[in-house]
Amino acid sequence: MANDTDEEIQKPLPQRMQDSMSQLGDDIVSSQAWNSIFRPGSIFRKGYTDSPRNRSYVIMNSVMYHLHPVKVKRHAVKVSYTLCLGGLSFFLFILLTVTGIFLMFFYRPTAAAAWDDIYTLQTSVTFGLLVRNMHRWGAHLMVLTVFLHMARVFYHGAYKPPREFNWVIGVILLMLTLLLSFTGYLLPWDQLALWAVTVGTNMMGYTPVFGDQVRFVLLGGVEIGTDTLLRWYVLHVLMLPFVIVIFMAIHFWRVRKDGGISGPL
Repeated sequence: MANDTDEEIQKPLPQRMQDSMSQLGDDIVSSQAWNSIFRPGSIFRKGYTDSPRNRSYVIMNSVMYHLHPVKVKRHAVKVSYTLCLGGLSFFLFILLTVTGIFLMFFYRPTAAAAWDDIYTLQTSVTFGLLVRNMHRWGAHLMVLTVFLHMARVFYHGAYKPPREFNWVIGVILLMLTLLLSFTGYLLPWDQLALWAVTVGTNMMGYTPVFGDQVRFVLLGGVEIGTDTLLRWYVLHVLMLPFVIVIFMAIHFWRVRKDGGISGPL
């Protein structure tokens, strides 16, 4: 024991510090707190043999691994098959979320301030015009990529059993994407937005049976005003994104449970 202590003292200071840090790391990894956070099979747990049971632990205890099927078909990894349209749609949604949060810092949903805030954002805020254009063009591209994704799924017959439920979820996501785009159309509060929403809500007013009630709820009155802007703002930044995240989670989960991307016809 004394010899071990003498050897430790004779080591250079950097070597002793490295040994101490290594020992500290081993103590942390073997602690009860560490083992309670990282379950068996985690990449942060050591000492497990390569066996089918431990392999299943790796998949079941990792969020990233669990999102993917156990096996991936050879054709599914080809860019030419899916064109990454589903992934592009999700990426654009994340981009719209980030840029939208930035825009919320400089926007007030009132008839008196909305247009002035947009003008100030474009002329006085650093990178304001860039971020707003990223948000606007990202919204257009998301509508396009979601539509093309649906067309690709239909063309390849990927809506057939056992994926018919996920096809319905995809149609709902397409509708939510269009609603998300349309509700954001009013927020600049310019003439183009006002008349586009006027036409859209008038069309909804001709819905049989409850058309007038739907139009009244969307407008918050009999004509477009501050109440309309506030309602569409809440729909655009809160309600619709919340609903679309839920359906996207279901959509991804069903892709995983249905065995991944469907094969060609």
